[in-house]
Amino acid sequence: MKFRRASGILLHTTSLPSPFGIGDLGPKAFEFVDFLRRAKQTYWQILPLGQTGYGNSPYGCYSAFAGNIYLISPEKLVEDGFLSEPSAVASGLTQALDKPDSIYTDLQPPAAAGGSDRNVNYGQAIDLKIPLLRKAFEAFRQTTDETFVVKFHQFCDENAFWLEDYSLYRAITLTNNYASWSDWDKGLKLRESDALEKARGKLDDEIFAQKFYQFTFFRQWEALKAYANEKGVKIIGDIPIYLTSDSCDVWCNQHQFKLNDNGKPSVVSGVPPDAFSSTGQLWGSPIYDWDKMRNDGFKWWIERVKFNLAMFDIVRIDHFIGFIRAWEVPAQDKTAENGQWISVPGHDLFSTLRYVLNELPLIAEDLGEVTPEVENLRDSFGLSGMRILQFAFGGDAKNTHLPHNYVQNSVVYTGTHDNDTVVGWYNARKRKKRGQPADATLEHCLKYLETDGKEIHWKFIRSALASVADIAVVPMQDILGLDNDARMNLPASMGENWVWRCRENDFSDENAARLRELNDLYGR
Repeated sequence: MKFRRASGILLHTTSLPSPFGIGDLGPKAFEFVDFLRRAKQTYWQILPLGQTGYGNSPYGCYSAFAGNIYLISPEKLVEDGFLSEPSAVASGLTQALDKPDSIYTDLQPPAAAGGSDRNVNYGQAIDLKIPLLRKAFEAFRQTTDETFVVKFHQFCDENAFWLEDYSLYRAITLTNNYASWSDWDKGLKLRESDALEKARGKLDDEIFAQKFYQFTFFRQWEALKAYANEKGVKIIGDIPIYLTSDSCDVWCNQHQFKLNDNGKPSVVSGVPPDAFSSTGQLWGSPIYDWDKMRNDGFKWWIERVKFNLAMFDIVRIDHFIGFIRAWEVPAQDKTAENGQWISVPGHDLFSTLRYVLNELPLIAEDLGEVTPEVENLRDSFGLSGMRILQFAFGGDAKNTHLPHNYVQNSVVYTGTHDNDTVVGWYNARKRKKRGQPADATLEHCLKYLETDGKEIHWKFIRSALASVADIAVVPMQDILGLDNDARMNLPASMGENWVWRCRENDFSDENAARLRELNDLYGR
């Protein structure tokens, strides 16, 4: 699918400013849309919006469909009349922030609860929002507003194909102290009809609550997306290729994953050793049984992609090389070194998707070991590939990430959520020069960009926007010129990942004007 020449900003919703410990779908999200408009940006790219768990990774969600209820805005619930005045919400916030410890510490590594005003504090956010959501749910149960009631039931009917299972799954999970479904009683684990019906009756109240939370999330998301689209801003979403073994989708589709009889993965996902990691990356997600998925016409994938294309204007497909081959690692291994490649029927999958869905406004995250087979799959369906400026330097003039080698049907990034910030990348190489031979990668970069390194982030941004790539995307951290303290994620690590947040004054007129000027200059 051909995209027009334009640019955008990568900023996950959790990274928005907010008084509630975590960025959400409230007023600050609308203010960011206004900033994008002032800066003449066409795209807002985000990370997956699914419900996160331990580690807070948006790429490790409990469902391929359900939204992250921690992103629900209390302020919007006040507007809907399901919470009291903002002053009361603020009072609840103060109480939550005064707590010395989170009651949800089992959902996050301890390091993720940092105290910086630049950081999300997941524990405090959960401590605050879960009681507020429950309070809003109780108010909804008493509402006499038939409009809300009708919309709620309409939402439940339209999303029953995933919502019925997810609300039950979530209710069982909560009553089992977040135990993995593979550790549930046999009847529930194997989805025996009598056990499921008994659980539905016993957990009816919590199931109702979970449906309300999802209704609220998608109601707020749809309002935000509609506002963005009205302002000329399109949303780029993200589909992780894999799911966590604890997810509702694996529980509901056990026959379509490579699992042992006990429900545990027999093999798990990852990537082999490379320049970034001598032991590879062990992701730990279960591997699809692609033969069984192909036999039922890829039904689950069709539902998943269709659902995401309804949520977003464009969708980025994570780890695109995984649709040609998958690195299978024995589940008991502690590193990804001893895996093996297995073939994946990517052409059959995307042929089916195109037949059923017609247009495929997708971006292929074709990073890593890109083989001719990966390129053929991408190009056969006209998908836009990715180029990363940080990967461009230190080699020869044929490097595909160098701007003079770009093709129009591509998306260029200064860096992604998995990379250093540009300033962090530059500073790390600059420090290596002290008392050591000059860093060849840095020397190449400075020569190519014709710069002495001053405002290196803006040199990268200018180069990306000047290129022929149809879309140029810049992480917000690079616009702000932040060092690696603002890095979003360090792959294959635990700790302070996914915690960075904007401050109130980051969406400044100065930054907007500078981006707008470059957009005008380079016709974006």
